Amino acid sequence: MKERLIPNEERVAEEDAIPPALIAEIRDMGLFGMSIPEEFGGLGLTMAEEVAAAFVLGQTSPVFRSLVGTNNGIGSQGIIIDGTPEQKATYLPKLASGEMIASFALTEPDAGSDAGSVRTSARRDGDHFVLNGTKRFITNAPHAHVFTVFARTDPATTNASGVSAFLVEAGTPGLSVGPHDRKMGQKGSHTSDVILQDVRVPADNIIGGSGRENQGFKTAMKVLDRGRLHISAVCVGAAERLIRDSLAYAMERKQFGEPIAGKQLVQAMLADSRAEAFAARCMIEETARRKDAGVNVSTDAACCKMYASEMVGRVADRAVQIHGGAGYMADYAVERFYRDVRLFRIYEGTTQIQQMVIARNMIRDAAA
Repeated sequence: MKERLIPNEERVAEEDAIPPALIAEIRDMGLFGMSIPEEFGGLGLTMAEEVAAAFVLGQTSPVFRSLVGTNNGIGSQGIIIDGTPEQKATYLPKLASGEMIASFALTEPDAGSDAGSVRTSARRDGDHFVLNGTKRFITNAPHAHVFTVFARTDPATTNASGVSAFLVEAGTPGLSVGPHDRKMGQKGSHTSDVILQDVRVPADNIIGGSGRENQGFKTAMKVLDRGRLHISAVCVGAAERLIRDSLAYAMERKQFGEPIAGKQLVQAMLADSRAEAFAARCMIEETARRKDAGVNVSTDAACCKMYASEMVGRVADRAVQIHGGAGYMADYAVERFYRDVRLFRIYEGTTQIQQMVIARNMIRDAAA
């Protein structure tokens, strides 16, 4: 992170691409397979170990973490938990090595937080399904080798109960990828539309069993906790980087005859940021340990995602303020981080969705 990634942050942002040599190094370190079991060539990290790694990766541009994020998260965990032996043997070793990059195709033009309203259709045709629809804002889509595509297999339903998850390889006739989206931040991490036009997919490619329809969201729900904790840890890493940069600047920048770090109002911003980042780190470490122990942490994982993503937004705002006019200039990393971290409150479940999950679970547990 210190020797290879941070020195290349500005280059990646300017070129909107990660240099191939860096991708090769990331692949050689095994970072594409952190959460994939060792029997399939991955590192097999526990949840506690994975968040420890994410704390470090988060201290550089989120783009680098995004490159490996889907392979370690929603792109592989559904296969690990609910995939058939054939699916595991086919995809997991290649995902772990980085030979294949996974992409998770759920969001649509009219289906985001209300993910159960997907309109992409999957019509049965013998031992195949024919998929039609458009997916939007799909991370790593331009580079993906395999997509987890959510499509409605029961047209009579209007909610998640009629949705299935399919493994669709890039290059399948009828599958195409749109141009890169122009985003506020995270340059170098590419998203785009995924268009499916009469894409024929074997029924065996449904995650959860050969031809076993309408199980897609049950599989997706099983992998949410790990993804939420991973993203939360990345938020903490980013916050700690911002705090470090802000403290260094405040100790060097002089106003009124002394470093601004000596000013109490600047100290207050530094202290608030440090306390909030520490609180988030403690939440995540404890929840990860409990998950590894087999405890149901769904509510706590949602708390972590909600708090950590909101926290890093506040820390980024203070970092720009501490830097003053310099913080608004692209010469300093805080300007880029200010834009980059804004996405954390939106993807992998918005803050508002986390609030709904937390409150719903509280009410359910109180009524039990």
